[in-house]
Amino acid sequence: MQDKENIETEVPVQKVPVSGTQIYFRLLGYVRSSWLYLLLSVIGYVIYAAMEPALAALLKHIVDVVSEGNISESRLVIPMAILGVFIARGIGTFLGNYFMAKVANNVVFDLRTHMFNKLVRLPSSYFHSIPTGRLLAKLTYDTEQVIGSITQAIRVVLREGLTVVGLLGYMIYMNWRLSLLFLLVVPLIGLVVSYASKRFRKLSTRIQNAMGGVTDVASEAIKGHEVVKIFGGSEYEIKRFHKAAHENRRSQLKMEMTKSLNIPLVQFILAVMMAILIWFALSPSISSHMSPGDFIAFLTAAGMLGKPIRQLTDVNSILQKGIAASYSIFDFLDLPEEVDKGQTTATRFKGNIEWETMSFKYSGAEKQTLKNINLSLPAGKTLALVGRSGSGKSTMANLIPRFYDIDEGQISIDGVAINDYKLTELRSNIALVNQQVVLFNGTIRENIAYGCLQDTSLEDVIEAAKAANAWDFIQELDQGVDTMVGENGVLLSGGQRQRIAIARAILKNAPILILDEATSALDTESERAIQTALDGLMENRTTIAIAHRLSTIENADIIAVVDHGEIIEQGSHSELLAMNGAYAQLHNQQFSDAAD
Repeated sequence: MQDKENIETEVPVQKVPVSGTQIYFRLLGYVRSSWLYLLLSVIGYVIYAAMEPALAALLKHIVDVVSEGNISESRLVIPMAILGVFIARGIGTFLGNYFMAKVANNVVFDLRTHMFNKLVRLPSSYFHSIPTGRLLAKLTYDTEQVIGSITQAIRVVLREGLTVVGLLGYMIYMNWRLSLLFLLVVPLIGLVVSYASKRFRKLSTRIQNAMGGVTDVASEAIKGHEVVKIFGGSEYEIKRFHKAAHENRRSQLKMEMTKSLNIPLVQFILAVMMAILIWFALSPSISSHMSPGDFIAFLTAAGMLGKPIRQLTDVNSILQKGIAASYSIFDFLDLPEEVDKGQTTATRFKGNIEWETMSFKYSGAEKQTLKNINLSLPAGKTLALVGRSGSGKSTMANLIPRFYDIDEGQISIDGVAINDYKLTELRSNIALVNQQVVLFNGTIRENIAYGCLQDTSLEDVIEAAKAANAWDFIQELDQGVDTMVGENGVLLSGGQRQRIAIARAILKNAPILILDEATSALDTESERAIQTALDGLMENRTTIAIAHRLSTIENADIIAVVDHGEIIEQGSHSELLAMNGAYAQLHNQQFSDAAD
């Protein structure tokens, strides 16, 4: 349970104690697999950047030729040179942009697949600590921000950065004293960019959180649309969404305001520097050794610096968005996975289950959910758990496949503590039918033969469907077992969904079976038919059945009455009735209600 506490304290992005530079270099580590594309992209940007000072040098040559009167000699060379510069710049742009896009998309693909791989290995406690919409936002919105920080940011840093280096190098070659004056502006621009960086990252984190809130509200409203309509929740949900969207809009506008002030401020600093530069350049003592072409080329190169410097400062906002998103992504990727220290393997369990002074408490809860549970379930026998809602019945069943780890005592199967089994070994021996049936957006066949059962033959799938009393309605569908069920089986009725889930459990043929209100969504006729199928399925299997209707578990070998996390009575149906205690009271109440 310590794992869940760790998870819950690590979820907030701002608690990750690393710098933005470290995070970005970690992000760039995902570029390694695309190093060839990156190299081609860099070559393209080098070609592009080299053409900027080449244009300035070409301008110098044109001015010098015109001033010296040697036009006829260069009449063909100059146009061809101009054409060559722009062809080379176009090739450089294509190589740089296309291969950088390939790098960025490969990085995002790797990030998303790594995140999903992590997702399926996280403990169940994590999924209870974060809303679904927030988790989806990490997989979609956050990774999209990373694309910008790699594609746009690296493209601008490489292309415009190399352009600045090339132009400055050319200016120093032309007149190093004037160039040093221009370099004085760099620290001032650095201060502006540094302040903007902190502001951008803070606002980007707010935008991510606000975006998570938007997806949370939308996800809940979509899933619960029927409840929203029936209980008149439309206005309430509209207000919730409006509030979340307003927060997102407010943060976005603050980001744009910071960016909009950052760019003109940098431009103004550059303009002041250009004015001072021209004033000095016009001094005879400084420009006396420069030809008209040198003078024009130098000022042109200085003027051309404005655009790349402006773009370099503009990319800062994109870069900070990517860094803020990377915080969220790497925080998620660094979460501890489901602990599995088990070493014991077993091909197939016999199914003897023992609860020995077992207690359990959910992380963050003040009271224990289960207290001092002592129970023995022999192999092949059926244990029925009954009691009020919230008494701990489902929790007791969920501890068997180790969705959570127990605090005190132990649960053992065939004499081995469940923590000592490998998780894959343990869970491969357990079949589960939940009260809230989970179906995936695929065909009926894919949902019955799911996961490790996917290679099962069609004949076995049909046999399982027949045993679950599902074959009759499946045959009536247009595509039979190849019929799509929709998201979470939305195209099927509740009873049909539950029969598909039962067929899945039948097909798995595991030695331990957990039935959590497995017939709750069925009509009386279907319930009788499925109960007969379940009775056949439970033969020679250790079964834990959680039931609300006591009529479905009267034949159980052991019935345990759970109340406030404790087993207050256990025995057979007849023994518990003879006790005239809590079970007898529940039994009499249900049957008197049925008679009424």
